[in-house]
Amino acid sequence: QVQLVESGGGLVQAGGSLRLSCAASGHTFSISRMGWFRQTPGKEREFVAGIWWRNGVSYYSDSVKGRFAISRVIATNTVYLQMNSLEPEDTAVYYCAADDRAVPGGYDYWGQGTQVTVSS
Repeated sequence: QVQLVESGGGLVQAGGSLRLSCAASGHTFSISRMGWFRQTPGKEREFVAGIWWRNGVSYYSDSVKGRFAISRVIATNTVYLQMNSLEPEDTAVYYCAADDRAVPGGYDYWGQGTQVTVSS
């Protein structure tokens, strides 16, 4: 089992920046990749950014490419999402997720979510 705890959400004006953090604990040795997703009321959860744990290769959705940056610190089992040039459309609850290489399928563990609100 892996436990994930997000932090860093809040209220920011359009054009501003926020950095989200996600601390992983438990069986972190089995993590193959981590990612950030977001969800707004009435919509499905959507992928934002992901990073392969060992080599640090990252990938993004088209909607955030060039504005957001995902990174990780292996020593502290922490993944970050730096969000720049925020837009009101980025308002959502942001979730951290981890993929366990021992479990078939996609992401297996989820954090509780952190609210990001971007005002116009």
